[in-house]
Amino acid sequence: MKYQELLKLLVLKDIKIKYKRSVLGILWSILNPLFTMLIITLVFQQLFKFNIEYFAAYVITGQVLFSFFSDSTSLAMTSIFSSGQIIKKVYVPKYIFPISKIAYSLVNMLFSFCAVLIVCAVTGVHLKWTILFSFVSIGYMFMFSIGVGMILCSLVVFFRDIEHIYGVLMTAWMYATPIIYPMSTIPDKYLFLLYSNPMFYFVTHFREGLLYGRIPSFELNLQCFNYAFITLIAGLYLFKKRQDKFILYI
Repeated sequence: MKYQELLKLLVLKDIKIKYKRSVLGILWSILNPLFTMLIITLVFQQLFKFNIEYFAAYVITGQVLFSFFSDSTSLAMTSIFSSGQIIKKVYVPKYIFPISKIAYSLVNMLFSFCAVLIVCAVTGVHLKWTILFSFVSIGYMFMFSIGVGMILCSLVVFFRDIEHIYGVLMTAWMYATPIIYPMSTIPDKYLFLLYSNPMFYFVTHFREGLLYGRIPSFELNLQCFNYAFITLIAGLYLFKKRQDKFILYI
């Protein structure tokens, strides 16, 4: 890739900015999901009495994966107009900016993955070799995030209100995904909403190999790949179609 070094520099810059003057530094990427999981576990398991085996591990697996998607796409969405000064002065392929934000979020997610392993070990989850499939899940999630990120940054340059709407949408999307509750709590008449939610398949795939020691089924892999690939192609197409007009709006 011709601009590989530039991509690395942008990712490293974001990492340095995030942890600048931070006492805990990278350790915070592990502690943050742990604290969030602890609060959710204490509140929801006691109040709603969810009968989920390894509830803490169940929560943190969904939480970490969804946080990666939410953070990466939110950063990618604003990457073009926040880099307007660079784009106006120097020729740089514009796709570099959203991809660098998603790659930066991926690095943070891999740090947070350590928190997942810690919770699994503490709660007695028997990790098997099928944990390797969790990296396939992350790969699907990465592709899907690039696609969504490209679509968002292609639109938000022209319609800034999307940035505010997306924050609300993310909250609704999180609660529509079985992260803190089991699928069994959803009434049958609303299951169609669950089955049309891409995040349901990514989170399920992630948990299959990691929590339950099972090889994700061919059908589940196909669902994840289809959502990831189609969204990626749609995002790249829309970005390429609109990128020449960005300079007029940033």
